[in-house]
Amino acid sequence: MMVQRIYTGTGDEGDTGLFGGGRVPKSDPRVAAYGAVDELNAMIGWALSQVREPMITDRLAMLQPDLFTIGAHLATVVRPGAPQPKLPPLPVARIAEIERWIDDAEADLPALRAFVMPGGSPGGAALHVARTTCRRAERDVVRLARAGGESADPRGGVEASIIVYLNRVSDLLFVWARRENMHAGMDEQQWLPESG
Repeated sequence: MMVQRIYTGTGDEGDTGLFGGGRVPKSDPRVAAYGAVDELNAMIGWALSQVREPMITDRLAMLQPDLFTIGAHLATVVRPGAPQPKLPPLPVARIAEIERWIDDAEADLPALRAFVMPGGSPGGAALHVARTTCRRAERDVVRLARAGGESADPRGGVEASIIVYLNRVSDLLFVWARRENMHAGMDEQQWLPESG
C-alpha cells in the first residue's frame, strides 16, 4: 500500500504552484490573497466551535465552501495556450443572501452610538477575530486586483464579486458578534475617547 505524504518538498525553495500551471514565489500577492482567504476560512471554523446561536452556526457553515471556491479562483492563473482549469462558479448569489442576513441580525440589535470593543463571550470574540481576518483578506485581494502580481495579468485577474463578497462577510461577522454577545447576556463595551 502506498502512503500519501503531506509533505512534497516542492516548496522548499520558497515557491509554490498555481492552478492552471506555473510556479511563483510564496511572497507573490496572489499567494497572499488566497492564503488570507484560507486563514479566514480557518478562523470561521474556529468561530464555529465557539458560537452558541444555531442560526449563526448554520450560516457560518454555509460560508466555508464559498471561501474554498474563492480561494480556488484566486489561486488560478490561465496561461496562454493552456487549458482552462474547471472551477466551481463564484458564490455571487450569496452576496444578496448575506445582505438579508445582516438586515435580519441588525433588526434585533440596539442602534450603534459608538465604536464597539471587540470581545465579549467566547463566540462573540471569535466572530470579532474572524471579522478582522476577513478585512485583512479583503485588503490582500484588493491589493492583488489593483497591482497585479508576478503571476497575474495587469488587473490581477480578480473578479469584482470576490471583493464585494468579502466586504459583506466582514459586515456580517460584525453584526453576528454583536448578536452573539447580546444572546450571551454580555454588555457591549463601547469606546468613548476622553475629550480634552
